[in-house]
Amino acid sequence: MKKMITALCLMMATSPLALAQGKGKDAAAAPAATQLAQARKEPSAKQKAQQQRMKDCSKKAKGMKGDGRKKFIKSCLKG
Repeated sequence: MKKMITALCLMMATSPLALAQGKGKDAAAAPAATQLAQARKEPSAKQKAQQQRMKDCSKKAKGMKGDGRKKFIKSCLKG
């Protein structure tokens, strides 16, 4: 029983140290995330055109709600 209590106390005493070690990893991961964002490719011309069409249709559908909006957006995107 004493061994179990000793082991439990040891685990409780060292757990904050184990949690503190993870904080340094986040700082090191930040530059990697920046590099990943920079490595992401730009959208193609076709994708940019679709995005612009979606923005324009959304502006035209302002004030609409529900199924009417869905139908309007669908027909607007088709052209």
